[in-house]
Amino acid sequence: MKPTAAAKYTIALFALIKLLVPFVLIHPDFELHRDEFLYLADADHPAWGYIEMPPLLAFLGFISKLLGGSVATVYMWGGITGALTVTLVGLIVLQLNGNTTAVFMACLAFLCSGFLRMHILFQPNFLDVLFWTWASYLIICWIQTDKSKYLYWLGICFGLGILGKYSIAFYMISFFAAVVLTRKRKWLVNQHFYFAMLLGLLICLPNLVWQYTHHFPVLHHMDLLTRQQLQYNSRAEFLVNQLLIAFPALVIWLGGLGYTILHPKGRDYIIIGIIYIGILSLLLFFNGKGYYAAAIYPTLMAFGGVWFASWAREKYGSWFKWILPVIMVAITYAILPVILPYQSPAKLAVLYPRSAIGRSGALRWEDQKEHSLPQDFADMLGWKEMAAKTARIYQTLPDSVKPTTMVYGDNYGEAGALGFYGKKLGLPEIYSDNASYVCWMPDRFNYTHFLFVTQELPDADDAFFQHWKKREVLDSVTNPFAREYRCKIVLYSQPDDSVKIIAEQNILRDKKRFGLR
Repeated sequence: MKPTAAAKYTIALFALIKLLVPFVLIHPDFELHRDEFLYLADADHPAWGYIEMPPLLAFLGFISKLLGGSVATVYMWGGITGALTVTLVGLIVLQLNGNTTAVFMACLAFLCSGFLRMHILFQPNFLDVLFWTWASYLIICWIQTDKSKYLYWLGICFGLGILGKYSIAFYMISFFAAVVLTRKRKWLVNQHFYFAMLLGLLICLPNLVWQYTHHFPVLHHMDLLTRQQLQYNSRAEFLVNQLLIAFPALVIWLGGLGYTILHPKGRDYIIIGIIYIGILSLLLFFNGKGYYAAAIYPTLMAFGGVWFASWAREKYGSWFKWILPVIMVAITYAILPVILPYQSPAKLAVLYPRSAIGRSGALRWEDQKEHSLPQDFADMLGWKEMAAKTARIYQTLPDSVKPTTMVYGDNYGEAGALGFYGKKLGLPEIYSDNASYVCWMPDRFNYTHFLFVTQELPDADDAFFQHWKKREVLDSVTNPFAREYRCKIVLYSQPDDSVKIIAEQNILRDKKRFGLR
């Protein structure tokens, strides 16, 4: 069935909305998220990999910096990938011969979901969503045509997906299992299947080589994640989160899943249903976080749009199709204050206790305490103040002291924010031993002053800090809504001879762990 102009315009409209959301629905009081500062710092050090992620996001950050490095050039990637993803959702619907109503329902379901939050943040997650959805579109085209060209494009998609976020491996494993379990297994004796997958391997090979030469930091990162976070996950909570990821669109994606497994027409695409079940099974086995599976839901929403448009028309007539959109929009509007920081922090802090949001657990942080704002929102505050105060202290130092002063962030958020804002404020290069900053530490420690930004002061018997004779706490972050509230800016001076030895030993140890020495 040839797509109608109305269907094409519907896709274009939703793509435009997704493109604009980061620019119009983030209140100017909010800054970049702590994770975004790290990924932008990665962009300053081009490489085929990083301790915390593959290289593609850093490459996009590098482009942003070429365009001036403003917040707008960072926001644009969430808008662009969101627009591309919703376009793919619409194209899947059209590929399934869905009508304009089906396109509208699927795209609205995508808009009314946790992807509103995901596409305002410069993080690898939006690349995962894009490549998983593109992979599903290519698989559907392959099922319909049996043409090998779609497998080659799928290989390209998998290769780029690995360069975007390693979690696409869950999708790939589930895809291979689905091929074995369906009639598509006949392609396992077709050379094009293997050539296509080899093409994907060649695309991501530079990153795999980087991982090898750096002692596979992805395994170190996964081990750290497991010990610090995943071991506390509940599998029951994981399953509940699957219902919450796109709660306003629950009927749509559940309908889409049922369509691929139970409906006579949908069973032609049972590979998609098997992929979904495979992804959930793998994540349950590895005790993954709920949002790790989020990237598969746009595909299910596309199938759900096709199912709902047909079911509503056959059972209830055309009038019924407008009930669910109204419900989805109403639910999204009710939870919008915890999805998007579209009001000032002060207004949101007043709003939450007056609504059910304050009792929903949305304000509970990793410390398991209730706070004024959601943790992600609090992670978007206080950075400019921190950088400005640090720069002001640095500028008060004598010119003879500045070259021998190391400015150091205790975690990657602090270091990243100092680096992002500090260049215009006159700060030197920023250092840290957190995340990929380990790779960029100087081999030699020839500093007589240490300007330290930290949440917690080191213990008195700390092996490094106890050898500085003078410590001055000079300022702190005063924004009460920021997660970095009361973060201290400390100047250490008058080091003894042990400082240089201890610092260089620590740097050498950390770099050896990742094959850097």
